[in-house]
Amino acid sequence: MTRTDMPQTLDERTTLLTFLDYARATALAKVDALSPEDAAKAPLPGSPLMTLGGLISHLRWVEHWWLDVVLLGAECVAPWTDADPDGEMRIGAQIPIATLTADYLAQIERHRELVAGLDLDTWAVGTVRSGTRINLRWILFHLVEEISRHNGHLDVLRELADGTTGD
Repeated sequence: MTRTDMPQTLDERTTLLTFLDYARATALAKVDALSPEDAAKAPLPGSPLMTLGGLISHLRWVEHWWLDVVLLGAECVAPWTDADPDGEMRIGAQIPIATLTADYLAQIERHRELVAGLDLDTWAVGTVRSGTRINLRWILFHLVEEISRHNGHLDVLRELADGTTGD
């Protein structure tokens, strides 16, 4: 993925999608050339689910939730359940990091195509927990926020795993 935060034009849609792709590319850069062992490590005391693989899995399934399920009304096939609300984090430590990143990249491409055909004011079929209706614009802004927040976690975990740092 190309990693830039400077859109070619400054209209709302292009700016929003550029920042979303920048956040996605940053997350993927944080796990580039990562060993499978390091992807599964949980180095933070009291946080057994906080792994690099778990976070990439989480990001993949968060996008599924917001775009496929909430926006389009598709069936949720995420690996979380009421009994295991962090299932995507748990399995992320068990799936090879190369598989996780390939799945996430494939989903990103599918979501790019989906979003390209929709107006930012497209209303979601589903609602947020408060019962509020949301539109595609809100979902995309939320994904930028969600991915960017977890990029900080990925940065810390990568440095703890093998000393790799970067922007």
